[in-house]
Amino acid sequence: MPTRSPLKILLAVLFVIVCWGYSPTGIRIGLSAYEPGHLALLRFLVASLFMALIAVCKGIERPRLRDLPLLLMLGLFAVSLHHIALNFGQRGVSAGAASVLAQSTPLFSALLAHFIFNDRVSAWRWGCVVVGMCGAGIVVAGDRGLGSVDPHGLLILLAALSWSLYFALHKRHCQRYSGLTMVCYTVWSGTLLLLVFLPGLGAAVARAPTQVHLAVAILGVFPSALAYLAWAFVLRQVEASRAAMALYLTPPTAMLIAAALLGERPGLMVMVGALVVLISVLAMNLEQRWGVAWSNR
Repeated sequence: MPTRSPLKILLAVLFVIVCWGYSPTGIRIGLSAYEPGHLALLRFLVASLFMALIAVCKGIERPRLRDLPLLLMLGLFAVSLHHIALNFGQRGVSAGAASVLAQSTPLFSALLAHFIFNDRVSAWRWGCVVVGMCGAGIVVAGDRGLGSVDPHGLLILLAALSWSLYFALHKRHCQRYSGLTMVCYTVWSGTLLLLVFLPGLGAAVARAPTQVHLAVAILGVFPSALAYLAWAFVLRQVEASRAAMALYLTPPTAMLIAAALLGERPGLMVMVGALVVLISVLAMNLEQRWGVAWSNR
């Protein structure tokens, strides 16, 4: 384990929060000129090129043949499925609401721990899952009004589930390679899977205005490449539960960025639902910390 530097960890966490806070706004701008599949592919072509430059400068390990299925799975859940669901979902969900729904990842992690990995899930955590899902329902209902519940919100929840699967696989296998190596192969394998959306991309790029090109470039370099590296660094320095708690600042950051760049103003129901989701996730992580503290007495 590298020597911990509190200042570096803090700066890395703040960088991740700002990058991922910008992501819903960047996606909304990108969708004004691109189809969801084209946007995801172009974003990660930029990210892949950027990661290739870093890999050439820093050097990375060669993947073992037996690890190729794992790396493809990481790319599928972290890049392909996650961002396709996110892009299609944001066609009908505001940037602020999307950031809240995406923050439900720990709730899905608890479900995966029980149903997939056969871990014991306490009654407290089950209660947090139920409350958090109710909060997500409030966000979906309140984003466009109670009378017009948009199913696109379910796609954002699918993106959160996909990220939970990536997170679980990454934590179980991250010791096989360095953080840079894992991020590079995750981005590249996910981009490879997205090549099914290649037809028509060139014409879409030619039609897109300059501000959309800029938004996609920012998405590719910062939330899709540098933020992944920064988050991998954070996870290697501190416990995952402590690191995840800092990400509760992502939805408020996303709402502020969306308000500044898109003029979005989240409604009262969205704010209430966001509060319910974040409290449930916070309570879930606090139970983990209380349990560790109690066992150390």
